[in-house]
Amino acid sequence: MRIGKLASVFIVIALLAGSLYAFREPLSLAVAKRVTEQRMGSNPLQNLPDGLHIAVCGAGSPMPDDKRGGPCTLVIAGQQLFVFDTGNTSARNINKMGFNAGNIQGIFLTHFHSDHIDGLGELLLQRWVSNSNTQPVPVHGPEGVDIVVNGFMQAYSLDRGYRVAHHGEAIVPSSGFGAKAVPFKTQAFETTLVYDSQDTKIHAFSVAHAPIHPAVGYKIQYKDRSIVISGDTTPSVHVTKAAQGVDVLIHEAMSMELMKLLQEGAKTAKRDKLEQIMKDITDYHTSPVQAAEIAQQAQVSYLLLNHIAPPLPLPGLVDAFLKGTAEVFKGKIQVAKDGDFLSLPAGKKSIDVSHRF
Repeated sequence: MRIGKLASVFIVIALLAGSLYAFREPLSLAVAKRVTEQRMGSNPLQNLPDGLHIAVCGAGSPMPDDKRGGPCTLVIAGQQLFVFDTGNTSARNINKMGFNAGNIQGIFLTHFHSDHIDGLGELLLQRWVSNSNTQPVPVHGPEGVDIVVNGFMQAYSLDRGYRVAHHGEAIVPSSGFGAKAVPFKTQAFETTLVYDSQDTKIHAFSVAHAPIHPAVGYKIQYKDRSIVISGDTTPSVHVTKAAQGVDVLIHEAMSMELMKLLQEGAKTAKRDKLEQIMKDITDYHTSPVQAAEIAQQAQVSYLLLNHIAPPLPLPGLVDAFLKGTAEVFKGKIQVAKDGDFLSLPAGKKSIDVSHRF
């Protein structure tokens, strides 16, 4: 009797599953329609408390990592959107987190290594067409930023013509295409004010990434909240000085121990040149422990490690990556991945952490 009842239950389940499968197309279309309407009509900025917010749109390095694209940090100051570095997943991850690239008011580059700029063209395109912008976006950076910006403008010049011809000036105004380079100079042991608007100030400072020069980091202040982005650097007194007492230090980190595994793998495979490259790149980056030491010296509240190298595909590798950091830094440490979101409400000390996809 019991077996008969079980059989009946399984038959009902099978029939229901079959019915759902038969209607999978209309069900999927209905869900897609609702999600699209919600996404198109939503403005996530309205739901954020007044303050400073960090959206990680790229937490990785040039090495392929399913959880981390090329370097990119979206910073929201009040209602203003700024992007720091434009790695290869910048535009897509900003969109996945629900933000409109058309609202970006400024882009800031730390230096011109390919992994920090290779998503710039796509981001400029999305910023232009998403809001029918009539003015190009300012791209701030150290000396040489004009070469980078002009190169992308030239590469996309044909595409500009295609878009305008197809959609018309009213939809994609040709005047809003691309970017305008805004170069600046920095002085040793000094911060340089590179943006000042209402309650928001952004300073740049030199870092140590030789032979890459110039290379800079940024300090962003909104009302009483502040963050520092180190950019690519070896341990630098400039970062320590700029980060004194900030709420969040976003610092690059490379595990030298894990990099040795890649070196050994290249050696075993008899790829001598690749082995040398893996050795070379360890001499102009900062280890997680060194980043933790800087955070402790600067007395920051929260350390967010980014530009993670090498990739960490297994959970246990995150523990290996962080080995020794807890003994050095007494605050909170997080290994960033794409989609991480930190909120720093104005007038408070709290740091609220979430994930947006």
